[in-house]
Amino acid sequence: MKITQFSLPGVVLVVPRRYEDSRGYFAELYSQERFREAGIPDVFVQDNFSLSEKPGTIRGLHFQLPPHEQSKLVRVSRGRIFDVVVDLRPFSPTYKAHVSAELSKENETQIYVPAGFAHGFCTLEPDTEVVYKVSAAYAPQSEAGILWSDPELNIAWPFAPDAVTISEKDRNLPLLKEVGPVF
Repeated sequence: MKITQFSLPGVVLVVPRRYEDSRGYFAELYSQERFREAGIPDVFVQDNFSLSEKPGTIRGLHFQLPPHEQSKLVRVSRGRIFDVVVDLRPFSPTYKAHVSAELSKENETQIYVPAGFAHGFCTLEPDTEVVYKVSAAYAPQSEAGILWSDPELNIAWPFAPDAVTISEKDRNLPLLKEVGPVF
């Protein structure tokens, strides 16, 4: 397993090693011991799954407020996504900065999103499946988010705003300046 640090402290890219033979391949997707050795202390308590039928489907930018904040380990089991992580920690030198990566079934790349960051993605293929582990159970009273197209964040999404599919709830999320510091 190869674990690479992004420019946002704590956000890492995880690439599982494939062991191939005549049957196909095997890959270790998660190891608490290996993650701990890489400085990722979380214990994951829940797995989530989403299916997005259309390319250009955006989910996010989501996070949970304290005391129910979550870390996530995100991967794609079918299709491809443009994945985005935004630093929401107001005392961080990278506050409001974001990183992105393409995750796909083919590259098996995963992204680890620590608590204190917003997360979202845009599907690049039809029928894309995203699977992610979280470190805290879903707490509806702590559910929060920021608008995916917030101009202050300057995220270069792969689809024009009028070409995306997005839920009404996500379309009405506030701008970061309206949310203020949350972590």
